[in-house]
Amino acid sequence: MHSSYADRYCILGAGTSGLAVAKNFLQQGIPFDCLEREDSIGGNWCYGKPASSVYASTHLISSKRLTEYTDFPMPEEYPEFPGHELVHAYLQDYARHFDLLPHIRFNTTVERIEPSASKWRITLAGGETRNYRGVVIANGHNWDPSFPEKPGEFSGTTLHSCEYKTPDVLSGKRVLVVGGGNSGCDLAVESATYADRAFHSMRRGYPILPKFFKGKPIDQCGETLLRWRIPLPLRRLAAKLVVRWVLGPPEMVGLPRPDHKLFETHPVINSRLHDQIAHGNLHVKPDIAELAGDTVRFVDGSSEQIDLIIYATGFKLSFPFIEKAELNWRDGRPDFFLNIFHPERNDLFCAGLIQPDSGQWGLVDYQSQLMASYLVALRNNSPAAARFNELKQSSINNWNGRGSYLDSPRHRLEVEHFGYRRELKKLIGKLV
Repeated sequence: MHSSYADRYCILGAGTSGLAVAKNFLQQGIPFDCLEREDSIGGNWCYGKPASSVYASTHLISSKRLTEYTDFPMPEEYPEFPGHELVHAYLQDYARHFDLLPHIRFNTTVERIEPSASKWRITLAGGETRNYRGVVIANGHNWDPSFPEKPGEFSGTTLHSCEYKTPDVLSGKRVLVVGGGNSGCDLAVESATYADRAFHSMRRGYPILPKFFKGKPIDQCGETLLRWRIPLPLRRLAAKLVVRWVLGPPEMVGLPRPDHKLFETHPVINSRLHDQIAHGNLHVKPDIAELAGDTVRFVDGSSEQIDLIIYATGFKLSFPFIEKAELNWRDGRPDFFLNIFHPERNDLFCAGLIQPDSGQWGLVDYQSQLMASYLVALRNNSPAAARFNELKQSSINNWNGRGSYLDSPRHRLEVEHFGYRRELKKLIGKLV
């Protein structure tokens, strides 16, 4: 066992969240190692790696200006919604610009994390153990696929959206895409383009927003309304009018009418779904009732012969390397203040454990700034650190930015980005 790690923090993962933590720790003089299982940075955006769930045609859902890090803008020549190649190039430039690569240990898999006296014992693949001062879990939460349980057996091919990569698997097939979120809608459009016949099964209707309104990314339009402090009912009305002007009512093309209000679920942004349905290239179906060989029966009594089912049904929240009790586990997730800070411990953090209604990396940058400021305040025995400790214990489930989302597993990590960002910036100001 090596003793030189005892004053360092261990950052798990060199994806978009781990890089933000590494940058902020480096700027604040906090010693750390960033441990990465793969041989390169980028995590989910490193197309073709085992840890990546992006496919060949993946682009950002949020616009570049609301996705980028706070102090490293995406290049002006990038399109509003860059594809995964440009995204990965941006992340590589970020790591080089802030000189992060010397602090990242590649091809290093963490098998186990457990508390040991006043440290954390990290067990690596191969058996090596290290004692670190603290741990930042930043390995992402979109990697353990979730499949719905349906009666019967399907004799065709089954994929999760994270396993789908290229459209050649769709060619000549009758394809059913299951799931009404962003990945489900994107893959339904892709199936409508390349499959012999394409179907899209949704349990419920979701409000779908266009990617652009009058040439401007729709999330930047929403950001303007939030900056102007327009009340939620008026923002809902504005968004509803935009949807009717640009896309039309969902039921006009056969999509189910949403059973909830705008901004009560994670936003679905897609400008092409309505078009593919209206052209007869995509056929909308309700929830699956039963699987029967190569036939799928739906709850409305209809049935279709299917060759390939793609389940775009989200991910389980999994941390196989650490006991749930160490994560203050409640209601299917770690119960951390701001989804970052353990309420009792000052040496265990999560980064990127959020699903915002806009871009994520800038928010994780602010998370990391707050985390680093807190550790510096602790190091300096600052009264601000003591006040923050009281706050994270007493206000663990009472902070701004949660939003008013429907109570469902899909929204366990959901945050309203504008209020959440404002809360992070306010608390950073109190610690510096």
